[in-house]
Amino acid sequence: MGTKGRSGNAGQRPQRRDRDPSQTLGARLRVLFGYLPHVLKFALLAAIGVLVFLGYRAAASASFFQMRNIETRGTSRASIEMVQASVRRDVGKTGVWRADLDEVRAHLERLPWVRTAMVSRVLPDGIRVRISERVPRAVIRTSAGRLVWVDEDAVVLSEMVPSDQMPNFFLRGWNEEESTAAQAENRGRVRKFLELQHDWDASGLSDRLSEVNLLDIRDVRAQLAGEDSQIEVRLGSLDPGLRLKQALNVLDKQRQTSRGPFISYIDMTQGKRAIVGLVSGNRAVSDVIAPAGDSGNDEAKVPADERAKSSKSAADKIRREKNRVKKGDATPG
Repeated sequence: MGTKGRSGNAGQRPQRRDRDPSQTLGARLRVLFGYLPHVLKFALLAAIGVLVFLGYRAAASASFFQMRNIETRGTSRASIEMVQASVRRDVGKTGVWRADLDEVRAHLERLPWVRTAMVSRVLPDGIRVRISERVPRAVIRTSAGRLVWVDEDAVVLSEMVPSDQMPNFFLRGWNEEESTAAQAENRGRVRKFLELQHDWDASGLSDRLSEVNLLDIRDVRAQLAGEDSQIEVRLGSLDPGLRLKQALNVLDKQRQTSRGPFISYIDMTQGKRAIVGLVSGNRAVSDVIAPAGDSGNDEAKVPADERAKSSKSAADKIRREKNRVKKGDATPG
């Protein structure tokens, strides 16, 4: 009976079930992950992240992204060679994918004639550069006598070349120090120069000038051109257009007199009257005061040295008269 019972129980054991062949790989993985601890899951995710990062670094530094082409647009005066050389220095080591475009742009904007630069990637191996150039607004004469173009921001661009269009007159009085204060002063000089240029061009006076001295913008001084190149016109700070016109009228009238060849400057800083400076040989400069623009009195007052000579002659004559009186000779000499 006992044996019979054991054989009966053995016959009731469940049979081994085979795996469901329809079960997908994703389902099997989900079952596997269900048995893994959470720490192991996080470690696996971190390992995957590291592998992705290393793969990105490897791809970014691969020859596939090494720069081979530089596309440059917008250059007229700026040197294409200098632009491309600057880009190669910044992108050559990093490759196109990892290039710091802001740094590339900042270096480009330090180049002569470059006002702004836009830099973009052209994957896989190119860089595109779009340049906005600075506009030359004035030619300055440096202390060394060089003629140099500057823009409205007082940025020195390049030396003037024979093929450039000659401006009517130059700017003098430039602060050549490399400092923020000097840059601010020079911006003020350029603004003043452009104002004067606009005013004098409109009045037709620019052709008679060679340069304007703006060392002190409150004491504007213009150097004349041509046959009058030795004459300086001192205009001060007010009404430079009107004062220059009045000074030229006085000069044209004085040129018709014997003093014309000896005029060295005309001072209009007093506004209503012109002070005409004379020089002859090694003699000291003396001033002549003349009404500015007064057509009723074309002749100036007598020069200071001539007045002194006349006074000395009169004094000598009086002295001689007194000596004769003392001697008893009343007859005038």
